[in-house]
Amino acid sequence: MKGLIYKDITIFFKSIDKKLILIAVGAIILLMVNTGVYAGLFASVMLAMTIGMQNIMSFASDEKASWKKYQLAMPVNAVSVVTSKYISVICTLAVSIVGSIIFNLLPSIAFQSFNVTVWGVSAAVSLIVPLLWTGICLPLTYWFGFRSAQTMGLIVVIPMFYFIKYFEDGAGFSAMTNSIFSYIVIAGVAVVILFIISMIISAIGYSRKK
Repeated sequence: MKGLIYKDITIFFKSIDKKLILIAVGAIILLMVNTGVYAGLFASVMLAMTIGMQNIMSFASDEKASWKKYQLAMPVNAVSVVTSKYISVICTLAVSIVGSIIFNLLPSIAFQSFNVTVWGVSAAVSLIVPLLWTGICLPLTYWFGFRSAQTMGLIVVIPMFYFIKYFEDGAGFSAMTNSIFSYIVIAGVAVVILFIISMIISAIGYSRKK
Protein backbone atom coordinates (compact mmCIF):
# COMPACT_ATOMS: atom_id res chain seq x y z
CA MET A 1 0.00 0.00 0.00
CA LYS A 2 2.95 2.34 0.58
CA GLY A 3 3.63 2.36 -3.14
CA LEU A 4 0.01 3.31 -3.86
CA ILE A 5 0.11 6.16 -1.33
CA TYR A 6 3.38 7.41 -2.82
CA LYS A 7 1.81 7.28 -6.32
CA ASP A 8 -1.22 9.30 -5.24
CA ILE A 9 0.81 11.94 -3.41
CA THR A 10 3.23 12.24 -6.33
CA ILE A 11 0.36 12.71 -8.77
CA PHE A 12 -1.14 15.32 -6.41
CA PHE A 13 1.97 17.50 -6.53
CA LYS A 14 2.80 16.91 -10.20
CA SER A 15 -0.73 17.76 -11.35
CA ILE A 16 -0.87 21.12 -9.57
CA ASP A 17 -1.85 23.73 -12.12
CA LYS A 18 0.54 26.70 -12.06
CA LYS A 19 -2.26 28.98 -13.24
CA LEU A 20 -4.32 27.91 -10.25
CA ILE A 21 -1.45 28.85 -7.95
CA LEU A 22 -1.19 32.32 -9.52
CA ILE A 23 -4.93 32.87 -9.16
CA ALA A 24 -4.81 31.72 -5.53
CA VAL A 25 -1.86 34.01 -4.73
CA GLY A 26 -3.64 36.98 -6.31
CA ALA A 27 -6.82 36.26 -4.36
CA ILE A 28 -4.87 35.93 -1.11
CA ILE A 29 -3.15 39.28 -1.67
CA LEU A 30 -6.56 40.89 -2.21
CA LEU A 31 -7.81 39.26 0.98
CA MET A 32 -4.89 40.70 2.95
CA VAL A 33 -5.62 44.16 1.58
CA ASN A 34 -9.39 43.99 2.24
CA THR A 35 -9.69 41.94 5.43
CA GLY A 36 -6.62 42.89 7.45
CA VAL A 37 -5.85 40.63 10.41
CA TYR A 38 -8.54 38.16 9.30
CA ALA A 39 -6.87 37.57 5.94
CA GLY A 40 -5.14 34.43 7.20
CA LEU A 41 -8.47 32.81 8.04
CA PHE A 42 -9.97 33.32 4.61
CA ALA A 43 -6.72 32.51 2.86
CA SER A 44 -6.78 29.23 4.82
CA VAL A 45 -10.32 28.57 3.57
CA MET A 46 -9.22 29.17 -0.02
CA LEU A 47 -6.15 26.97 0.36
CA ALA A 48 -8.22 24.17 1.88
CA MET A 49 -10.70 24.43 -1.00
CA THR A 50 -7.83 24.32 -3.49
CA ILE A 51 -6.34 21.23 -1.87
CA GLY A 52 -9.74 19.52 -1.91
CA MET A 53 -10.19 20.31 -5.60
CA GLN A 54 -6.63 19.26 -6.42
CA ASN A 55 -7.11 15.88 -4.75
CA ILE A 56 -10.23 15.18 -6.79
CA MET A 57 -8.53 16.31 -10.00
CA SER A 58 -5.52 14.06 -9.38
CA PHE A 59 -7.74 11.07 -8.58
CA ALA A 60 -9.73 11.74 -11.74
CA SER A 61 -6.55 11.09 -13.74
CA ASP A 62 -6.71 7.43 -12.62
CA GLU A 63 -10.27 7.20 -13.90
CA LYS A 64 -9.35 8.77 -17.22
CA ALA A 65 -6.48 6.31 -17.64
CA SER A 66 -8.68 3.33 -16.65
CA TRP A 67 -6.14 2.51 -13.96
CA LYS A 68 -8.17 -0.42 -12.62
CA LYS A 69 -7.08 -2.48 -15.63
CA TYR A 70 -3.48 -2.11 -14.41
CA GLN A 71 -4.50 -2.74 -10.80
CA LEU A 72 -5.97 -6.12 -11.74
CA ALA A 73 -2.50 -7.22 -12.82
CA MET A 74 -0.99 -6.16 -9.48
CA PRO A 75 -1.03 -7.90 -6.07
CA VAL A 76 -3.38 -5.29 -4.55
CA ASN A 77 -7.12 -5.40 -3.97
CA ALA A 78 -9.80 -2.77 -4.37
CA VAL A 79 -9.85 -1.92 -0.65
CA SER A 80 -6.11 -1.18 -0.68
CA VAL A 81 -6.44 1.06 -3.72
CA VAL A 82 -9.26 3.12 -2.23
CA THR A 83 -7.73 3.23 1.26
CA SER A 84 -4.45 4.52 -0.17
CA LYS A 85 -6.25 7.44 -1.75
CA TYR A 86 -7.94 8.40 1.51
CA ILE A 87 -4.63 8.12 3.37
CA SER A 88 -2.97 10.31 0.73
CA VAL A 89 -5.67 12.93 1.35
CA ILE A 90 -4.79 12.88 5.05
CA CYS A 91 -1.11 13.34 4.12
CA THR A 92 -1.91 16.43 2.03
CA LEU A 93 -3.50 18.00 5.11
CA ALA A 94 0.06 18.83 6.17
CA VAL A 95 0.25 21.25 3.24
CA SER A 96 -3.04 22.82 4.31
CA ILE A 97 -1.91 23.26 7.92
CA VAL A 98 1.52 24.68 7.01
CA GLY A 99 -0.13 27.06 4.54
CA SER A 100 -2.61 28.17 7.19
CA ILE A 101 0.19 28.92 9.64
CA ILE A 102 2.04 31.00 7.04
CA PHE A 103 -1.10 32.84 5.93
CA ASN A 104 -1.98 33.75 9.52
CA LEU A 105 1.58 34.66 10.42
CA LEU A 106 1.91 37.25 7.65
CA PRO A 107 -1.06 39.46 8.65
CA SER A 108 -0.26 38.94 12.33
CA ILE A 109 3.19 40.41 11.75
CA ALA A 110 1.97 43.09 9.34
CA PHE A 111 -0.81 44.33 11.63
CA GLN A 112 0.93 43.40 14.91
CA SER A 113 -2.10 41.45 16.09
CA PHE A 114 -2.27 37.82 17.24
CA ASN A 115 -5.79 36.42 17.56
CA VAL A 116 -5.79 32.89 19.01
CA THR A 117 -9.40 32.27 17.97
CA VAL A 118 -8.70 33.15 14.34
CA TRP A 119 -5.65 30.87 14.29
CA GLY A 120 -7.68 28.05 15.84
CA VAL A 121 -10.57 28.39 13.39
CA SER A 122 -8.10 28.61 10.50
CA ALA A 123 -6.40 25.38 11.57
CA ALA A 124 -9.76 23.63 11.94
CA VAL A 125 -10.92 24.77 8.52
CA SER A 126 -7.63 23.61 7.01
CA LEU A 127 -8.40 20.09 8.20
CA ILE A 128 -12.17 19.96 7.80
CA VAL A 129 -12.64 21.38 4.28
CA PRO A 130 -10.33 18.96 2.36
CA LEU A 131 -11.76 15.97 4.26
CA LEU A 132 -15.32 17.15 3.60
CA TRP A 133 -14.61 17.80 -0.06
CA THR A 134 -13.01 14.39 -0.59
CA GLY A 135 -15.63 12.64 1.50
CA ILE A 136 -18.36 13.94 -0.80
CA CYS A 137 -16.64 13.79 -4.19
CA LEU A 138 -14.66 10.53 -4.11
CA PRO A 139 -17.72 8.24 -3.79
CA LEU A 140 -19.26 10.12 -6.72
CA THR A 141 -16.09 9.47 -8.72
CA TYR A 142 -16.26 5.71 -8.15
CA TRP A 143 -20.00 5.36 -8.60
CA PHE A 144 -20.86 7.90 -11.31
CA GLY A 145 -17.54 8.98 -12.83
CA PHE A 146 -15.14 11.85 -12.28
CA ARG A 147 -17.31 14.37 -14.16
CA SER A 148 -20.08 14.11 -11.58
CA ALA A 149 -17.49 14.65 -8.83
CA GLN A 150 -16.12 17.72 -10.61
CA THR A 151 -19.64 19.11 -10.95
CA MET A 152 -20.32 18.55 -7.25
CA GLY A 153 -16.99 20.19 -6.46
CA LEU A 154 -18.08 23.31 -8.31
CA ILE A 155 -21.38 23.31 -6.39
CA VAL A 156 -19.50 23.06 -3.08
CA VAL A 157 -17.53 26.19 -4.02
CA ILE A 158 -20.72 28.30 -3.96
CA PRO A 159 -21.42 28.16 -0.19
CA MET A 160 -17.70 28.65 0.48
CA PHE A 161 -17.73 31.78 -1.68
CA TYR A 162 -20.74 33.23 0.12
CA PHE A 163 -19.15 32.29 3.45
CA ILE A 164 -16.26 34.60 2.61
CA LYS A 165 -18.43 37.37 1.14
CA TYR A 166 -20.82 37.37 4.10
CA PHE A 167 -18.08 38.19 6.58
CA GLU A 168 -16.29 40.93 4.62
CA ASP A 169 -17.21 43.58 7.20
CA GLY A 170 -15.41 43.85 10.53
CA ALA A 171 -18.51 43.15 12.64
CA GLY A 172 -19.12 39.97 10.69
CA PHE A 173 -15.62 38.77 11.42
CA SER A 174 -16.06 39.26 15.15
CA ALA A 175 -19.45 37.56 15.20
CA MET A 176 -18.10 34.61 13.27
CA THR A 177 -15.03 33.97 15.40
CA ASN A 178 -17.02 34.30 18.61
CA SER A 179 -19.83 31.94 17.59
CA ILE A 180 -18.25 29.34 15.32
CA PHE A 181 -15.52 28.10 17.65
CA SER A 182 -17.98 26.17 19.85
CA TYR A 183 -19.11 24.15 16.81
CA ILE A 184 -15.63 23.22 15.58
CA VAL A 185 -15.36 20.00 17.58
CA ILE A 186 -18.81 18.81 16.51
CA ALA A 187 -18.06 19.63 12.87
CA GLY A 188 -14.72 17.83 13.11
CA VAL A 189 -16.27 14.66 14.51
CA ALA A 190 -19.03 14.74 11.88
CA VAL A 191 -16.51 15.12 9.05
CA VAL A 192 -14.36 12.25 10.36
CA ILE A 193 -17.43 9.99 10.46
CA LEU A 194 -18.39 11.14 6.95
CA PHE A 195 -14.83 10.46 5.77
CA ILE A 196 -14.93 6.88 7.07
CA ILE A 197 -18.37 6.20 5.59
CA SER A 198 -17.21 7.75 2.34
CA MET A 199 -14.25 5.38 2.19
CA ILE A 200 -16.54 2.36 2.62
CA ILE A 201 -18.91 3.61 -0.10
CA SER A 202 -15.97 4.34 -2.41
CA ALA A 203 -14.53 0.84 -1.88
CA ILE A 204 -17.86 -0.71 -2.82
CA GLY A 205 -18.14 1.52 -5.88
CA TYR A 206 -14.59 0.79 -6.99
CA SER A 207 -15.09 -2.97 -6.54
CA ARG A 208 -18.07 -2.99 -8.87
CA LYS A 209 -16.22 -1.18 -11.67
CA LYS A 210 -15.05 -3.32 -14.59
